[in-house]
Amino acid sequence: MKLISLNDLSEEAVSHNPEIKKKVMLRFGDLPHLTNFSQARFAPGQIASAHAHQNMCEVFFVESGSGLISIDGNSHSLLPGSCVAVEVGEVHEIVNNGTDELVLTYFGLRVEKS
Repeated sequence: MKLISLNDLSEEAVSHNPEIKKKVMLRFGDLPHLTNFSQARFAPGQIASAHAHQNMCEVFFVESGSGLISIDGNSHSLLPGSCVAVEVGEVHEIVNNGTDELVLTYFGLRVEKS
C-alpha cells in the first residue's frame, strides 16, 4: 500500500516548461506500467509546449480552471470535469488561456512496443 498526500509533497518543474509546477504522487516503478501520477498547476498564459511520447500514453483530468489541449493540431477545450486521453505518438500541447489557474491531475502509462 502507498498513501500519499499532496500537502506533504514538494513542487517540481514540469519537464516541458520549468515555470509550470507539479507534485508527483507516484513515480515510474511505483506501480506496473505507471510512469507518473501527478498534479500540475498552470498560471494564466502558461504553456506545456507541443511534444509526443513514443512509449507512453497520458490521461489528463481537469480539476479547475480552463484551457486548451491541442492534439495533432486539433484544439479541444479543457473545462472542470473533463478527461482527455492522449495516445502514444500523438503530438499534444496544453495552454492555460483562461484568467484563473488551470489544475490538471494526470498520469502516464508505459506502452511496450511489439
